[in-house]
Amino acid sequence: MSSWLDYTINGLIVGNVYALVAVGLALIFGVSRLINFAQGSIYLVGAYIGWVAVVQLHTPLPLTIILVAVAAAIVGLIIERFGLRPLQNSVRIAPLLATIGISFVLDQLVMLTFSPNPRALPSQLPDVRFQVGGGTIGPLDLLIAGVGLTSALLLFVFLRYSKLGWAVRATAQDRDAAMQMGVDVRVNQAVFGIAAALGGVSGLLVGMYYNQIDTAMSLQATLKGVVAEVVGGAGNVPGAVIGSLLLGLVESYGVAVFGTSYRNLFAFLLLVVVLVLRPNGLFASARQAPPEPLTGTFIAPSRPVRIPRWVLLVAAGVFAILPFFPVSFYVLQTLINAWLLGMLALSLTLVAGTVGQVSLGHAALLAIGAYTSALLSLNFSVPVGLAIIAGGLMSAALGTALISPSFRLRGHYVSVATLAIGEIVSLVILNWESVTRGPIGISGIPPLSLFGYDLISPTSIYWFSFIVMVVLALLQGRLLGSHLGRSFRAIRDDDIAARAYGLSLNRYKSLAFIFGGFAAGVSGGIAAHLYSYINHETFNTQQSILALTVVILGGLGNVVGAIVGAVALVGLPEVFRIAAEYRILIYGIVLLLLVRFRPQGLLGTI
Repeated sequence: MSSWLDYTINGLIVGNVYALVAVGLALIFGVSRLINFAQGSIYLVGAYIGWVAVVQLHTPLPLTIILVAVAAAIVGLIIERFGLRPLQNSVRIAPLLATIGISFVLDQLVMLTFSPNPRALPSQLPDVRFQVGGGTIGPLDLLIAGVGLTSALLLFVFLRYSKLGWAVRATAQDRDAAMQMGVDVRVNQAVFGIAAALGGVSGLLVGMYYNQIDTAMSLQATLKGVVAEVVGGAGNVPGAVIGSLLLGLVESYGVAVFGTSYRNLFAFLLLVVVLVLRPNGLFASARQAPPEPLTGTFIAPSRPVRIPRWVLLVAAGVFAILPFFPVSFYVLQTLINAWLLGMLALSLTLVAGTVGQVSLGHAALLAIGAYTSALLSLNFSVPVGLAIIAGGLMSAALGTALISPSFRLRGHYVSVATLAIGEIVSLVILNWESVTRGPIGISGIPPLSLFGYDLISPTSIYWFSFIVMVVLALLQGRLLGSHLGRSFRAIRDDDIAARAYGLSLNRYKSLAFIFGGFAAGVSGGIAAHLYSYINHETFNTQQSILALTVVILGGLGNVVGAIVGAVALVGLPEVFRIAAEYRILIYGIVLLLLVRFRPQGLLGTI
């Protein structure tokens, strides 16, 4: 019984930390109708500012908390002023994408400043435990609970009794009416400052709780905050607190029963269940309107760039005969990576650009195809070519089945659901050791082969991947030119009108994910045989974001644009090889610039 009390206390303490992130997210969503994916990066910044204060400056704990809160608030104000305010009149998807780009930039700046090596963050509190019933509690546990309760009380007083707090509440209830009544930009500034301060303090407390910080902690913080917020009800501050505590308890009890490796799996399963059964959250009002669709918000006003067919044929011919010229292995390898990314981009531009389902977990389709192909060729001696096709089919079928619960969702919830499902696939791969070999991964994967001939030379691999990508592009172009493609675009532009005309939304979304899943699965299968080793971290969320950046760069729904975007985004960091360590930073900056100045992409949307 004492151990379960310890798990309960641990769950509530961790839930208090999640609440600091989730409340900030809820405030921002309430005012801006925006899920701020940069909140975890502010959490990371707060952790490292705390490390500097504690280890380098030796500040006392109260001063450390104040320094972290103030510095994080300043970062939040900068994000609001320069990253998001210029996008107020842009398409509604633009701020969401901008926060993703900002998170890339902040994470990389922290990593380049402090290095990716983990650092110890001492708690500055006595290392003692007090007996409480059958369990124990320590000074740091009490501090985290105290900070959580104090923050909640101060926030309540601010929202209830200050004029600016009234403006925040009014904006959360009806933004348009509040603006008409004279509520100005200070509301957004206040909300982003408060949210960032809470996020930064959360990062400091987590670092002290686990006595360690590292530059990879931001993504998990964002995901946990989003889970807690959505479970409680997006934009609902009390719901965010209760959702955070519930999430902390679910994780703690899950660890008690199944082990530490299952901690995150329960969090994302909880999110998916809530989204399916109660999309507005557990504590949302029964009269609350469902989230609005992002109808028409993926397409910025533009005229697509029409490339003559003969230009495309010439370009394809040049790339086809490129290996006959004296080019280095490095150039061929770079283009092979571009072709693989192009296949993934073709998949995502069909799903996001043509049907309007922005997927942030698309790398899961790569993983399903890669593991299917690798296991079939290793365990059952299936020819590699057939194994790759089987990987594509498995990715199409299983990926569509997994993502189908999100078809009934609207707005940003679609992105959140796909992100959660991507994480669930990765965690299942990690824990299903009897099939996937768990954290050890799969090694010794057979090399690419075709009709019994191994494709080992860079030239043969180049031609194989290029031909596969071209075939997939031609098939997708044919698909989008048919009545099926027109139906996809009708759903993207206005799903309510499409349903009124008799289109079955779930059916057409499923078809889009089937076709897209096959292309992604084939790409993952080819990658597995090229790498010869894969594990649960090979295909991660970062690749999903990279694919989305490629699609936006080329032009949403644009088949040629997906390939052009892949070549450009893979080739850009290679042109400046001295800047290889800045690759992710470059991706984040490119995404921000695109969202701000060219949301329709290089070749325009179709």
